[in-house]
Amino acid sequence: MQPIVAHLVANSAAADPEASALPILPYLPELVVGLIIFGIYYLIVRKTVFPNLEKAYDERKAAIEGGMNKAEDAQREAEAVLREYQAQLSEARDESARIREDAREQGAAIIAEMRDQAQSEANRITANAQKQIEAERHQALVSLRAEVGQLSTDLASRIVGESLHEETRQKGIVDRFLAELEAGEIRPTSASVGEGAH
Repeated sequence: MQPIVAHLVANSAAADPEASALPILPYLPELVVGLIIFGIYYLIVRKTVFPNLEKAYDERKAAIEGGMNKAEDAQREAEAVLREYQAQLSEARDESARIREDAREQGAAIIAEMRDQAQSEANRITANAQKQIEAERHQALVSLRAEVGQLSTDLASRIVGESLHEETRQKGIVDRFLAELEAGEIRPTSASVGEGAH
């Protein structure tokens, strides 16, 4: 098969004188036409495609930079919000501590006020009780005087043999006797057996 290929190559070289030239060197008319087409293609690409590519690149760059700027702005805003939140949290903690302290002070004031009220109420109740006790004691004394007077009058009436009630009332003898007894002016005396014999 090689002899056939060699024979075909030899025939084609004889038919075309340029075919026998070096295969690396391009054919000059093709080279010129290729350069002209490449130049036209380059101009078309440069006039239409490159500006669009540049425009798309600039837009993309601006979008990326804008996105980065937006991200930085968002980060700065987030940091500002975080600082504000932390400040508000600190302020809320301070306010909470102040409210607790105020509540503690108000509680202590309320407890002191309630103690004072309870003490004044206890003092009032004690004073009322003392007044009532004094009134009842006075009433008991009056009642006891009346009974002692009645008993002494009854006893004297039995000894004398006559009713002394009317005369005792008129003269106030029992009241006078009890008053002198309370004042200590009358001292009870007892009669001894020897004195009775004299």
